[in-house]
Amino acid sequence: MCRYAMSSYKSHYACFACRKTFKRRLLEDILGGYSKGIQETPAKCPECGEIMADMGLDFEAPKKKDVNAWNHISNLYKVDITFHSCGCTGPGYIPNDTEALIKHLSKIKDTYLVHQHFWARRMSDPETQSEIARDKHQNGDFLYRIPIEMKKGTKNKPEYDAAKAQLYWNQKVAEIEKKIEIVNNTNAI
Repeated sequence: MCRYAMSSYKSHYACFACRKTFKRRLLEDILGGYSKGIQETPAKCPECGEIMADMGLDFEAPKKKDVNAWNHISNLYKVDITFHSCGCTGPGYIPNDTEALIKHLSKIKDTYLVHQHFWARRMSDPETQSEIARDKHQNGDFLYRIPIEMKKGTKNKPEYDAAKAQLYWNQKVAEIEKKIEIVNNTNAI
């Protein structure tokens, strides 16, 4: 059972400048049932007044004196890795240092490049039912990991827009390269 399903928990907010974390009261606690549809304002650090990072329910802050750990947590946040989860399995893999983070992002980039290469090579969609079945069996990972807008046709006669799929994976590669660059630039300082 999901540990966060039965009651509301407060998210952890981190201030990287002060190297402190805080929890914030939930709108649900303040307004009760009247909180539906109200946009929550960004959390500000009570100490310095800067906007804090929402690190999720599973975040455990390092000690204030551990500057390297706080810098690493800041790098994780900059590349959109936080400790949000539903509570069932936890937040997933979180690299424990900068080297592991770069290795993790590079592995993701390699996967994206494989997908990009597949769609660049794809000439046409299969025609017969046996070819369609073979295509789904051999290339299912590639076919199911593109957005629904790039899939047309019917279940028995699917059509895929290979040009749009290639552009999609180009964009994903560019995004992950930007994240790797952010980590490298932060590490160089």
